This record gives sequence, structure tokens and C-alpha cells, in this order.
Amino acid sequence: MNRQLIRSYILLVAVAILLFTVPVAFTLTKQLRDDTELSVLREADTMALLLGNGDRISCEALSEVAKAYRDKTPGAVQVTPTSSCAPDLPKPAAGPALTRAVEGNQPTTDWGSDFIWGKQLTVTVPAQGDTAVRIVYSTSDMTRRLWQIWGFRAGLAVLVLAAAAAIGAIAARRITAPLRALNSMASKFSDGDLTARSPVTGPQETQTLARTLNQAGERLDTLIASQRIFVADASHQLRTPLTALRLSLDNIADGVDDEFVREDVEQATAEVVRMSRLVNGLLVLARAEAKVTAAEPLPLTDIVAERLSVWRPAADERGVTITLRGSGVDDRPSVLASPGHLDQVLDNVLSNALEVSPDGGTITVRIDRVESSSDTVVLSVLDGGPGMSDAEKSRAFDRFWRGQGLTGRSGSGLGLAVVKQLVTDDGGTVTLTDAPGGGLCVRITLRAAQRTG
Repeated sequence: MNRQLIRSYILLVAVAILLFTVPVAFTLTKQLRDDTELSVLREADTMALLLGNGDRISCEALSEVAKAYRDKTPGAVQVTPTSSCAPDLPKPAAGPALTRAVEGNQPTTDWGSDFIWGKQLTVTVPAQGDTAVRIVYSTSDMTRRLWQIWGFRAGLAVLVLAAAAAIGAIAARRITAPLRALNSMASKFSDGDLTARSPVTGPQETQTLARTLNQAGERLDTLIASQRIFVADASHQLRTPLTALRLSLDNIADGVDDEFVREDVEQATAEVVRMSRLVNGLLVLARAEAKVTAAEPLPLTDIVAERLSVWRPAADERGVTITLRGSGVDDRPSVLASPGHLDQVLDNVLSNALEVSPDGGTITVRIDRVESSSDTVVLSVLDGGPGMSDAEKSRAFDRFWRGQGLTGRSGSGLGLAVVKQLVTDDGGTVTLTDAPGGGLCVRITLRAAQRTG
């Protein structure tokens, strides 16, 4: 927008210069041409009078004037060959201009070109009888003055346009300053900082927009704060009864000898356990949707290494090997994410990968930078499980959807939904693809933080 305003301002000034300066330059050019023509014509008339007298004194005066005129000006004086006066002066070449001047008894002027002028101005003035005086005047000095006229105005126009560009840049920055403040506020909103507010400055329309956005931000912040409180209360209110119900069922199972009753109690306990897991998943998803915080640079390699150290003991019990590879491991990139999001994402993805991996299998975690973009880091988790079909991949991020594999028997169907929510909130993407050696690859694309210092 700044560039557009500056271009518009320069265009207006350029049009003004074109409308006022160019006509003045053309007027000065015409004035220079008319003054020169009038001056040469006046001198030719004077010499024609001397030539027309024909006496000795006039002829001598004509010779002296012609000589002085040749020395002082870029012009040369010529007389017709039929004149016996001033025989030392050059004779003009015959032509239509000379014929018209002598026969029509009127002076003629020839600039040598219809466009401004040629190399010389030729003025022919008739004298007495069939005699005439011709002055051939070089236009080199006029051409030099013409370039001075147009060059001065062209240079002045450039200086005025440069000043207009500088003034336009200052004016444009002042005009767009409120818009930049609004854009900064919107950027902070997109990063999750709901406390950002825009100063109410600038024109009336911009002030009205700033007040509206500030009010919307305050209301949104209040609504999300209320949702966080609700999530916290729901967590306490739902977990406590389910825990109490499970303890009661365990007590009943311990005090009952009837196998049929014990079997029913164990079935009810399993459903309570599943319900508890489902409630926990819902609460995690609700927190992910409600918790909107500003993203900040986080060391991806350190976070991944820390979560792998937590999951390796569980993997060792089944003989599953977890490896960390990729070109970004040594590079140690930082990514933009909310604190705690990457931990939850890795926990959910590694839990699913460990559940579907066969005993003695391998889970590979890769950290790579995208070669075509230095602003993107890819975190991939590859397992050796049965993988997913294309239809299953298209539904894997749906809430409560459970596949037909190993995770379908004990999962709540919310793990990948939580992963997608958290990654999307941080400005990234998550996709499912087939692993090269079989199994599933969870590909998570994150925004790279700019390096400083």
C-alpha cells in the first residue's frame, strides 16, 4: 500500500509538471525562434537599404557591416551577382527563394526544416531593382540554447519528482501507520496472543475499526477464558465420579463369589475404564481447542529427545527400537509452537506407533528441513505396523473414529484429532502417508523460527 500511495503521488506530480512545464518550454522555444528570425530579418533589411542606394559610401558601408556581421555573429551576408556594389561579398546560389524575393519584392525565410529548425536559417530581402541581400545564419547556438532550456526543465522535473517521492514516502507511512498497527494486532491474534490491542489513532474510519477490533479481542479473550474455566471444572467433576464408580465396582468384585456376578462386574469395570479414557481424551481435545497461546521458538530436537527418553522404557519391554534420524538432528532447528503442544503431539503419535508396532520392530523419528523452503521443518514418525488404507487415512483425524487395527480395540478415537488440532493451532499441517518399508508415516510440518544473532 505504501508503494501504491507513493506511485500515485509521483504520478500526480508528474502530470502537473507535464501540464505546466512542457508548455512553458515550447513557448520559450518559439520565442527563441521568433526573436532570432526578427533579428536576422532586421539586419538584412538594413543591408538591403545600403545595397539599394548604390552609391560609393553605401557600398563601402555595406562591406564593413557585412564583415562585422560575419565576425560578431554566426551569420554570413551574400548579395546577388547582378549588383556591382560590394563585389567582395559572396554571391547567393540561385533558387526559388531568391526568385520569389526579387520578383515578388517580399522577404523570404527558410529554416531548413519543418521540425523546430535545420542547420541554418536563410533570410532573403529584396533591394532596389533585381538585387537582393541574403543572410545565412547558423542555428548551432540556438540548438545549444534549446538543449539548455529543455535540459534545465528536465533536471528540475527530476528534482521535483525526487522530492515528491520523499514527501510521498513520509506521507504514505503516516497514512498507513494505523493500518500497520491493525495488521500487527491481527498477526498477534493469529499467533494466539488474544491480549494484543491496537492503538486508536489515524482517521475516523481507522479509529472506528481499531475500536471494533479491540472490543472483539476483549470479548473473544473473555469467552476463551470462560471455556478454560469450564474445561477445568468439567475435568474435576467428571473424573471424580468415574474414579469412585470404578472403586465401588472393584469392591463389589472383591466381595462376590458368584462367577456370573463377577463377570458382569468386570465387564462394567472395563466399560468404566473405557469411559474414563474417553473422558480424558475429550478433556485433552477441549483444552487443545480452548487454549490459545502465542507461539514461540522452541528447540525441536531437544523436545523430541526428551519425549523419546520417556517412551523408550515402554518400548524396551516389547523389544521395540526407537531411533532418531534426519538432516535436522545435527542442525538443531527451532520451530514456532505453543509451549506444551509438541509434547502432547509426540505422546499421542508415539503411543499409537508403539501400539501398532510388532514386538522387536522399529519406530523411526525423523527431523528434516524442506530443501525448497528454509522456513519449514518436517517431523516424521514411521512405524512398522499394518498401516492404513486410503479410506482409513481420510477418516483418521475424525473424532471418535477408531480403525480396524490394533488401536481400534483400546483407543478412544481422539488421539489423532488432538494432534491435528494442536499442530493446526501452531500454523502447521499433519498428513498420513505409507512408510517406505511398510507401516504408517505421520508427517508433521512445522514453521521454522528465524535464526538470530
